[in-house]
Amino acid sequence: MRKTNLLVILLVLFTAGSSFAQRKGKKVTPEKPKEIAHSPKLVVGIVVDQMRYDYLTRFWNHYGEGGFKRLVNDGFNCEDHHFNYAPTSTGPGHASVYTGTTPATHGIIGNNWYDKTQDKSVYCAGDDTYQSVGTSSDAGEMSPHRMLTTTITDQLRLHTQKRGKVIAVSLKDRGAVLPGGHAANAAYWFEGADQGKWISSTYYMQQLPKWVTDFNGSGKIKAYKKAWTTIKDIDLYLESGNDNNDYEGLFEDETTPTFPHSTPNLLSKEKDFEILKYTPYGNSITADFALEALEKESLGTDAITDFLAISFSSTDYIGHKFGVNSKEIQDTYLRLDVDLERILNTLDQKVGEGQYTVFLTADHGAINVPAYLNDQKIPAGYVEMDANKEKFDEFLKYKYGTTDIVKGISNHQYFLDRKVIDNLDMDLEDVQEEIAFELLGYEGIAKTYTGYQMWQNEYTKGISSIIQNGWNQKRSGDVIYVYKPGFISYHRTGSTHGSPMIYDTHVPLLFYGNGIKKGSTTNRTEIPDIAPTVATLLGIAFPNGTTGKPIGEVLE
Repeated sequence: MRKTNLLVILLVLFTAGSSFAQRKGKKVTPEKPKEIAHSPKLVVGIVVDQMRYDYLTRFWNHYGEGGFKRLVNDGFNCEDHHFNYAPTSTGPGHASVYTGTTPATHGIIGNNWYDKTQDKSVYCAGDDTYQSVGTSSDAGEMSPHRMLTTTITDQLRLHTQKRGKVIAVSLKDRGAVLPGGHAANAAYWFEGADQGKWISSTYYMQQLPKWVTDFNGSGKIKAYKKAWTTIKDIDLYLESGNDNNDYEGLFEDETTPTFPHSTPNLLSKEKDFEILKYTPYGNSITADFALEALEKESLGTDAITDFLAISFSSTDYIGHKFGVNSKEIQDTYLRLDVDLERILNTLDQKVGEGQYTVFLTADHGAINVPAYLNDQKIPAGYVEMDANKEKFDEFLKYKYGTTDIVKGISNHQYFLDRKVIDNLDMDLEDVQEEIAFELLGYEGIAKTYTGYQMWQNEYTKGISSIIQNGWNQKRSGDVIYVYKPGFISYHRTGSTHGSPMIYDTHVPLLFYGNGIKKGSTTNRTEIPDIAPTVATLLGIAFPNGTTGKPIGEVLE
């Protein structure tokens, strides 16, 4: 009892002493807020367009020690990483990586989609209220205005009172605009045409910085107009198919899809710089320009965190043209490995080893060429859209007396005309269901869903959940269809993507650097988990539409 009383007396005296000191004007030092344990000077977000997870493992023995292997061996590898929505395409992919949510929330439901309010197709980054910067064409009329939520890059800008810089770079406009977010200092993308240069939009600036115009005029881009040969002896490329086959597309003037690729347009220094996108040189140009931005914008040179968003797009162009089993894809990834090593080494020099954080992921995967799979006796095929459309139009005429009931089709969704349905005195739910049942009987279609199902139910697993996460109540369609595994609507050469199937959803996720553990996990992680993981690392607010969760295993 005496001890208790003594403690009370001491506490009263201490409190009184503190109050007396403050009345006498003596400074009482408040306790400092705890500092965030990990505060990298720079975050580098890398998205590799159309990168399947198995490109890491398939080409592993050919990679050097300083690129992919450095990220895996000295960083953290999420081995079971997936998109949890469809369509799996570039616009939604980049938006989902950076917003921490899915198209159901951020609103980027495709690269293009039918807009019900405007009665026309719209582009995910298109915005004609802004003008091009650096070109007289309309290639710069872009902004992120269709993305409904903030990004991790936006949150960094808000958290630092805009003192932290955000620069986004990609061959594709959407690969720069969407990662940059609404508040980026700058986003740059590549216009091929007959000049080949980096451009932007008046959304960000009124004219290109001098360093960009200097880069465009330096001749560095023209230097890549050269023959595409393999970086290693092609006979060592045992992890890919025969060089000469029927599953790959051709450059102009080619008779076979074989190395070396040295067509007149590829060699010309004065025209068709667009062709560079279809070679690994497009990735090297991107790396060159990103490193120029790193230096000229002084990224990562002070205690306030900056963000450099890089998207490598040539991997997608080459995958579409040659397919995932091609020697062109293998060579592209071996060359990208060299570019990654170059980036990491430069970050070591310019920012400081241990002073930056990198994540690397993809915006979607890709399917193997169905014609090739067929020849290997694996079930796969092509959906004949023209034949299906003819059959479907006949159904509409027979059932409803008109084809006007359908206003638009995009991203495997049918958009119905509500006015026509009302005029015919029909129930929308019934029409959706009737059309869904009709489509289910078509060759190549495995599943169908109605907008009413998406609206009324909450799916938690399987294809249904993936479809629902990609379905936006205000923007998406009335009837959704899903192709059978291995089936696509595409030409007979090259690969594509967009489905909820695992070959399109399983992609890499690597973290490396400041605040990142070394290790790996086989626990499932998902694309919307990336942004909140980075936000937790930085100690900043999550993007405002976040539905993902931080990956705790990654962080120190």
